[in-house]
Amino acid sequence: MPIRVPDELPAVSCLRNENVFVMTSSRASIQDIRPLKVLLLNLMPKKIETENQFLRLLSNSPLQIDIQLLRIDSRVPKNTPVEHLDTFYCDFAQIKEQNFDGLIVTGAPLGLVEFEDVAYWEEIKEIITWAKEHVTSTLFICWAAQAGLNILYDLPKYTLKQKNFWGIPSYNM
Repeated sequence: MPIRVPDELPAVSCLRNENVFVMTSSRASIQDIRPLKVLLLNLMPKKIETENQFLRLLSNSPLQIDIQLLRIDSRVPKNTPVEHLDTFYCDFAQIKEQNFDGLIVTGAPLGLVEFEDVAYWEEIKEIITWAKEHVTSTLFICWAAQAGLNILYDLPKYTLKQKNFWGIPSYNM
């Protein structure tokens, strides 16, 4: 089954060119099935590129998935047009009374930054705490996994001297 996205989202044409089955909201509305409601909190700088990556992965589901893109209210984008965010993303205030089947929190290039030094740390804490009551299942990616463990279980993060790819052996040739 396809992913369900806004009709005008730029990722639609990109994914269709890759033979990914994407269903626009207008087409999906005439089908008699409840889609899964998934919220994607996209913390990556290149938001459009990240949307394409996640939508590509989510499109391989046997169910319709209604994707809602969420942004951090306080961040002014450097790598994504403001018009794109204003058109396709919602602010937390717009959805905080809703419930979702899933929440995906993407990583962010913040591995060397202390949590308290992240400009939008308070917003991240609010969203992740909110998710405990309003989201059935949450998936944290990369840096967001460290943030989630810190917020939900008060576990500190440990910064390594170099990037480590867990479970992937590396060899020098």
